[in-house]
Amino acid sequence: MSTIQQITDRHALELRRKRAFRTSIDDLFLYCRALEEINLRLKDINRTFNKIAVITGCPKFWTDAIPKADILLDDEQLHFAKDSYDLVLHTMSLHWANDPVGQLIQCRLAMVPDGLLLAVFFGGETLTELRTSLLQAEIEIYGGASPRVAPMTSLRDCGALLQRAGFALPVADRVEILASYTTLSKLAQDLRRMAETNVLAARRRFFSNRRFIISAEQMYKSLFSDRCGRLQATFELMFLTGWVPAANQQQPLRPGSAESKLADALKTVEHSLALISSLTKYG
Repeated sequence: MSTIQQITDRHALELRRKRAFRTSIDDLFLYCRALEEINLRLKDINRTFNKIAVITGCPKFWTDAIPKADILLDDEQLHFAKDSYDLVLHTMSLHWANDPVGQLIQCRLAMVPDGLLLAVFFGGETLTELRTSLLQAEIEIYGGASPRVAPMTSLRDCGALLQRAGFALPVADRVEILASYTTLSKLAQDLRRMAETNVLAARRRFFSNRRFIISAEQMYKSLFSDRCGRLQATFELMFLTGWVPAANQQQPLRPGSAESKLADALKTVEHSLALISSLTKYG
């Protein structure tokens, strides 16, 4: 029996994805931005990748975007051969993983030495406005709160994910995207098109009533609307870059092994920490 906490209802997630991606992928503006950012990062790497895998919950979009890649669904167990790829892209789905470190470990095992992993997913600042408005409305209407937006990681924690998964030279960065909507229903429509509505295992299993929806929209408008009355929505894309360890990679220097001082490079005077502490203490 699995000991991994089931945060995401995977069955519900698959049903939402089938419904969202069955008809059209033309409105996936955040996917387009993620692809643009991925291409920018790969352009900065002076290397040709010959065997590419894309892990995704939206196969059609990434098949069209990267035709030569092998497309794999983001199941809890990733089904690909060991030591097969020199580039793995984990796209727009790691925030739904019940075991994100396990997902990254499986990616590493599928890659050759010195292979590159590039992951993009939603970060912790995503939909902060919606989360706050729903929380306050739910307390007002129901007298308590339930999970409605998936827990997402912060930038500070992202590097640790890569290190725990065994990747070398980990880098984490973020891109913030601001969108605006005329109504809360328009925002919800966009989330449905991306299959990013609530599929948390602990979610309430009944439809929200009209009073709750009206209250949430009023909260949203009062707290997060612009001068024109449009609702502001933040989307944070997190990017993880890590390399499979290899003997020929650059290695970080041992602490204290530097042969020159930073003060010399900056052409300034170096002061001891004891002196600085003393001056601070006694003014």
